[in-house]
Amino acid sequence: MKAGAAALAAGILGGTGVLLFLIAFGTDYWLLATDTCGVLEHGNSTLSTAGAEAPTEAGNEILTFHHEGFFWRCWFFGEGHPESIWTFWYTSQAHPKFCMHGYLFPMPIAVGPFPHPSYDTTAVYRGFWTAFILLAVAAGLVGGLLLVCGVPFSSPHSYKVGGGFLLLSGGLFLLLVFLFVMWKEFAADFQRYILLERSERCLDGVPVHVYYGWSFMFAAAGVPLALLSGLLFFLVGRDIMDSLQ
Repeated sequence: MKAGAAALAAGILGGTGVLLFLIAFGTDYWLLATDTCGVLEHGNSTLSTAGAEAPTEAGNEILTFHHEGFFWRCWFFGEGHPESIWTFWYTSQAHPKFCMHGYLFPMPIAVGPFPHPSYDTTAVYRGFWTAFILLAVAAGLVGGLLLVCGVPFSSPHSYKVGGGFLLLSGGLFLLLVFLFVMWKEFAADFQRYILLERSERCLDGVPVHVYYGWSFMFAAAGVPLALLSGLLFFLVGRDIMDSLQ
């Protein structure tokens, strides 16, 4: 009875944790940023000087809102929009919005001879981050599948192996969160990273404000749930094996 209650609690925690991981993986709001450099011309990623001069004469400024995750890196413009993380919410975003593929970013834009002006020296660091997030999501899905198959039959081996995969997934996402914080706080030059090709045409000292996004928060919230669920399933599996001996 105690094992059944523990397995039920672990299942709820694990399901919630894996769901949060999938949301974090599938949404593109790990990093949020704003700048006031000007408007990008869609297609060639260059600064539109006409669009940049008009707001200056009027005494206004056009904010560029960036957000990115594993799959996509997107930006949109908002004249008169408040510089707040709530502006990135789906229903508050200005249109049109432009996106480019984000995985392994910024390596795809570093074309030509090296060192390229837009090349980010932390690209290898982000490459490891990409590999870890794929492993973490795969481990969470495999663990969940094993537990779904093992729970109806009270299979101790499925409990232990599934719990181990959840522990692995939670541990990898904990590492991902740590690496992301280190990259944001210490490794990346966001003045160059956010502005990219536009940096040569932007004024010196253009302010770039960077925030942690919703996807990052979902991943961080799922870590303790997955770790606790994996530990509970592992202990339940071991308890069932001991009772059968």
